[in-house]
Amino acid sequence: MRILVVEDELGVAQFVKQGLCEAGHAVDVVRDGLDGLSYAQAVNYDVIILDIMLPKMNGLDMLREIRDQRNKTPVLLLTARDGVDDRVQGLDSGADDYLVKPFAFPELLARVRALLRRPPMQTNTLLQSADLELDTASREVRRAGQIIELSPREFSLLELLLRHPNQVLTRTQIIEHVWNFNFYSDTKVVDVYIGYLRRKIDDGFGSTLIHTIRGVGYRLSAEKNNA
Repeated sequence: MRILVVEDELGVAQFVKQGLCEAGHAVDVVRDGLDGLSYAQAVNYDVIILDIMLPKMNGLDMLREIRDQRNKTPVLLLTARDGVDDRVQGLDSGADDYLVKPFAFPELLARVRALLRRPPMQTNTLLQSADLELDTASREVRRAGQIIELSPREFSLLELLLRHPNQVLTRTQIIEHVWNFNFYSDTKVVDVYIGYLRRKIDDGFGSTLIHTIRGVGYRLSAEKNNA
C-alpha cells in the first residue's frame, strides 16, 4: 500500500521507511508539515504516519487542514508526548491512532495493518477471492490451498487488487499505490507485474481471477471478463 511518512527526525524517518518498504509498502517521506500537506493533497495515500513536532507547520495543524478538506486517509500520529491531554488533542484533531516514541517497529506495523482493515477496506487480515487467499499479517498467499511465493512488489500489487474486488483499476491508479515518488517509469511496468502475478496465481488453476479491461486497466474478480 502507499504510505506517507511525515517526520523531521532523519533517523526515525529512515528507520520507519526501511521497515515499511521491507514489509512491501510504497513509502514517501517528507520532513516538514507544509511538504506533508502538499503530498497529502496530491496523492491518494492509504495511510499517513505523521509526527506532531514538525517545522514550518506542526502535525496537528496539518492534520486539521487535511480533515477540513474532507481527506479521510487514516492517520497515525507519532509523538514524544505521552500525556492524556496530548493524546486527546491528537485524536480530536482527526487522528485515527496514536503511537508514543520510542516505539517498537512491529507495533507500528501492526497499527498500520489495523488502519488498513478499517472500512471501506476489509475488516480482517484475510483478503479472499474465490479460492485465492492473502493474509496481510503473515504475508502468506494461497490458491486452492497451495502456498504461492510472491516478491514484495507482487504481494503489494495483489493486495491492492484484493482490496478492490470487482473494481477496474487503471494502470495509473496501480502505479500510484504500489510504487512511490522515487520510481519513474511508464505504466508498462504494471503490465509486466500483472504478467508475473498471472503466471503464479492463475496459470494451472481452474479459473482466471485477473482480468484485462481493454483500454482501461485490470480487475480481480471470480467472474468471467465480459469486456
